[in-house]
Amino acid sequence: MKPRNGGQILVDQLLIHGADLAFCVPGESYLPVLDALYAHRDRIELITCRHESGAANMAEADGKMTGRPGLCFVTRGPGATNASIGVHTAFQDSTPMILFIGQVGNDFVEREAFQEIDYRRMFGQMAKWVAQIDRADRIPEFIAHAYQVATSGRMGPVVLALPEDTLGASATVADARAWQRVESAPTEEAMMRLTGMLQHAERPFVIAGGGGWNAASVADLRQFSEVQHLPVGCAFRFQDLFDNAHPNYAGDVGIGINPALAARIRDADLVLAIGPRLGEMTTSGYSVIEAPVPRQKLVHVHSGPEELGRVYQADLMIHATMGAFARRLAALPRLTPPSVDARVGAARGEYEAWQGRRQVPGKVQMWDVMQVLDRMLPADAILTNGAGNYATWLHRFHRYRGFRTQLAPTSGAMGYGVPAALGAKARDRGRTVVAFAGDGCFLMTAQELATAVHHQLAVIFIVVNNNMYGTIRMHQEREFPGRVHGTALTNPDFAAFARSFGVEGEIVESTAQFEPALARALSAGKPSLIEIRLDPEAITPNATLSQIRDRA
Repeated sequence: MKPRNGGQILVDQLLIHGADLAFCVPGESYLPVLDALYAHRDRIELITCRHESGAANMAEADGKMTGRPGLCFVTRGPGATNASIGVHTAFQDSTPMILFIGQVGNDFVEREAFQEIDYRRMFGQMAKWVAQIDRADRIPEFIAHAYQVATSGRMGPVVLALPEDTLGASATVADARAWQRVESAPTEEAMMRLTGMLQHAERPFVIAGGGGWNAASVADLRQFSEVQHLPVGCAFRFQDLFDNAHPNYAGDVGIGINPALAARIRDADLVLAIGPRLGEMTTSGYSVIEAPVPRQKLVHVHSGPEELGRVYQADLMIHATMGAFARRLAALPRLTPPSVDARVGAARGEYEAWQGRRQVPGKVQMWDVMQVLDRMLPADAILTNGAGNYATWLHRFHRYRGFRTQLAPTSGAMGYGVPAALGAKARDRGRTVVAFAGDGCFLMTAQELATAVHHQLAVIFIVVNNNMYGTIRMHQEREFPGRVHGTALTNPDFAAFARSFGVEGEIVESTAQFEPALARALSAGKPSLIEIRLDPEAITPNATLSQIRDRA
């Protein structure tokens, strides 16, 4: 063993744990780490971002993509507060992530030194674990623990503060071992009870969601649904856990749920919820599945024992990770009675009817735009979005074909789509990545166009522009009709804005213009932006702004 400074020890641990990508906004508070990353720049790619919220969201998206902790480095004080939005998203989305924050030296602590914050208190309820590494010789221990905490049970974010004197100090210390994936398997008793419930269910329904899935567990879920002839819905913004073109797929269980699907779940005599927390969005405000005691028989499977029984007193609670549980499901023989077979086709028919064409005011028809996307994008294309009514078109009418083709925040964070797309593209440059954003959502992280150009991340950005905060305007018209205040926006020419960064940019003002614009973006070989100018009346697929106002 040779003496190393804290920055070198930290980066050596990241390499041992398999790190190959990290996101940052540089700061003087962690210069030894930057220097150590320079020494290993051939092994860990460092994406330099233009705002800490962008860096944190990119790391969160990378954690979603890989199931390993996404890594983000920011400086103290303002850097940490800016990055907190990514930590919040990682927590609510159950995404493994580690945020490293430069910190004032221990000799200055508790004096309100320059940019000093106590991160244990700041992030205490926003992360799975928050700690400060005060000794260089304990860095291997802390990093190993951070990886295990972020990836075990209900996955989530870890925050580690790095005092300047810790990073600069020298220590002779052994490296830790690489982290290990820890799984929890269902008990034999639980599987026997589940078997009996499946055998007696006449109207079963499966809801898949949450974190901890991988390609193998998704394939096992599909096999289980095929053998048992079960309709499957995906929880809010987890639509890529089941092929949306599969005949067993019944739709997304989230905001603006298909009324027929909601009725089907309410009428189910058995709901098998595999992975989701069953939060407000997935349960339509705890109404599709009532709390605390549902009308349906409920089997709730979750990787975090603290989630079981937290809201719902399920008939059967199973503590298991998705991989271990899905393997057991895939091995089951046919258990469900023949009477359930017809329900799969009926649920699929309701889903396809819900996806039927919707005409909206204006020259751009978003339903047709979605059809062009489905036709022209490869099946493994990744689509990202933040928050806003524009996302309804994507969630309702696009068909996600494979695992990790959707990156969207269950936290409802605006500004997520752009950095998430960059994080996904940095992780897998061979895949097509499309970022969907509204005009309000886009400008929250639009500066990351510079990151796309600098790191040659050929993402396609689609900005749906209706010159307002559309979701809030919709609610405003519903609750206070005609009293529009605080929701109108004045926007730049987004195509010209993109070109100023070196991004290809063009404007779509009619449906016919979109397909050739998308074709040019797909062949550009560089970042591209398409601004869709949408009639403000086209606020939802089902109702215009005027109709919402008139009803109110």
